[in-house]
Amino acid sequence: MALSHIRTILWTLVAIAALGATGLYVYTTMTRPAQAVALGQGDYQLVTASGEAFTKQSLRGKPSMLFFGFTHCPEVCPTSLAEMASWYEALGEEADDLNAFFVTVDPERDTAEVIGDYVSWTGRVTGVTGTPEEVARATQSWGVYYEKVPLEGGDYTMDHTASVFLVNAQGDFEGTIAYRENSDTALAKLRRLLEG
Repeated sequence: MALSHIRTILWTLVAIAALGATGLYVYTTMTRPAQAVALGQGDYQLVTASGEAFTKQSLRGKPSMLFFGFTHCPEVCPTSLAEMASWYEALGEEADDLNAFFVTVDPERDTAEVIGDYVSWTGRVTGVTGTPEEVARATQSWGVYYEKVPLEGGDYTMDHTASVFLVNAQGDFEGTIAYRENSDTALAKLRRLLEG
């Protein structure tokens, strides 16, 4: 086989690979936003610890951090609350327009009073609860996983999604901060959210 023929075949394969990569890029950039846009768009009627209604409209007007957890959580929730408080401290005045919400996935135990007391030490995070049915609607809206896990003695704990959702001022999903994500990375994401 002539060298020129081999080169032609190789360049054809390179061109096919490039087209395939371009197609994959276009596909992922066109489908991800569609999935992201759907997050948080369902209807739900929750209530804050102070008795105010909390719906998807509550996430409009200012950018927000949104976390789903529960007050009997042994590690993930207190750690995430502490991280949120530390991000506020690190951002200082930059975070004046940043809201933060802690929505329970355990409404049977987390009344408005209980969740309000749980988040009160942060000074910035608003506790949110509701009926089991409305909590289920909210978690479904945000694609949040949660499940009751029985413990010995009749008690229980909750498995749940551990990410902090980032929501822009239009109430749309912008991304997440993973559990125990590097602080510099988390702060960079929050600054981008605030600049948007």
